[in-house]
Amino acid sequence: MPIPVSVVIIAKNEERRIKECLESVHGWADDIIIVDDNSTDATREISLKYTDKFFTRTWDLEGRQRNFGDSKSKNDWILLLDCDERVTEELRKDISDIIANPLEKKVAFWAMQTTYLGDVALLNGGWSTPHIRLYNKKHAQWIEAEADILHPGLKIEQGFGGGNISSRTIHYSYRNLEDLIAKVNRYSTYDALKWHLSGKKMTLGIGIWRTVDRFFRRFIGKKGCKDGYYGFAAAVISAFQEIASYSKYKEVKEKGYYLDYIKKAKV
Repeated sequence: MPIPVSVVIIAKNEERRIKECLESVHGWADDIIIVDDNSTDATREISLKYTDKFFTRTWDLEGRQRNFGDSKSKNDWILLLDCDERVTEELRKDISDIIANPLEKKVAFWAMQTTYLGDVALLNGGWSTPHIRLYNKKHAQWIEAEADILHPGLKIEQGFGGGNISSRTIHYSYRNLEDLIAKVNRYSTYDALKWHLSGKKMTLGIGIWRTVDRFFRRFIGKKGCKDGYYGFAAAVISAFQEIASYSKYKEVKEKGYYLDYIKKAKV
C-alpha cells in the first residue's frame, strides 16, 4: 500500500533517465509531482504514465522551482529526487519507518548516495556524501536567494532539526568523462555568477589555492585514490572547476559575460 509521501522531481529534457527514476517510487509513494522546464523531448509523455501531476514552469531559481513543486504536493513529507537518482528498497523501508514513526523535532533527513561515473561507482573522494532527501514542508523550505541559481540551501524552522538515514540512493550522475567535463563547465558558470551576485571577493591566488586543495582533498584526504584511475580523473576534473569558476568570475566582473545566463539556467 502506498505511503503518504510526496515525491517532487524537477526535469528538463530527461526522456533518457526519468522512466527508471519514476519506477523506483511508483506504487510506493502516493503522490508524485513533476515540475518541468519546457521540455522538448518525451519527458511529458513518459511522466504522464506514472502521474497526472505534471506542471510546466520556466526555470529561474532552483529553490523557487522546488518550492513550487512542494506547493502542489498533498503530503507534508517531501522526498527530493532528481531524474538521475533511484530510490533503493532499503531507502524506501527507512523512509516508510520515519513517516510511520516520526521523531520529535526532526523534520529533515540526509542520506548517502552511491555516485556513478559511467558504470564505475565512485565510493570515495567525497562523491557519495550525504544529501538532503526527506523533509517536512511545514517546517522546511528552500531558499530563493538570487545568488542561489543552483543547489540552494534548505531553511529549517527554528527549534527543529534533522538526522541521517543509513541507506543510500543510487546516483547515475555522469554518463562518462565527457559528461562530467560538461557538467563541470556548466557548474563553474553557476559558481561564478553566485560569487558575483553575492558580492564574494575572489582573487587568482584564492582560485589557484582552491584548485589544488580540491584535488588533494578528493584524491588523498577523501581517499579517491581507492577508486583507481577514474577516481584520479574525477578528482582532476573536479579540481579544474575551481579555476574555471574563478576565470568566469573575472569575466563577469570585467566584461559582464554570463549575466544573461541567469534567465536560462538549467539543471
